[in-house]
Amino acid sequence: MSEVSSWFRIYEMFQFNSFHMYGVIGSALFFGVIITYTIKKLKIKSVLDNSPISIPNNEKGWKRYLFGGIIFGYGWAISGACPGPMFYLFGAGFFPILVMIVSATFGTFVYGLIQSKLPF
Repeated sequence: MSEVSSWFRIYEMFQFNSFHMYGVIGSALFFGVIITYTIKKLKIKSVLDNSPISIPNNEKGWKRYLFGGIIFGYGWAISGACPGPMFYLFGAGFFPILVMIVSATFGTFVYGLIQSKLPF
């Protein structure tokens, strides 16, 4: 097990006491970049319908990713849980995670309302 849904591992990461989570995130980023580059370079086709896989170039810039990442990181640090395993944690009996599930759902709804008004 990678223990990425463990509150203790997340706490260690934000306290800079352990490399564990940074290693998991870094390796996912590394392989994601390599796989994306390979798909683009070799023009790999979909296994399902043999159509070309298209990865659009984003011309809006990097600022929105930086801003979104900072907001995501603050939420992660404050709640102590990544949004990925929210439902896993709820199913495992960690009922306080319900506050985060409701908050994440509300935040997504608000983002949908204001998305067109954002500068980037």
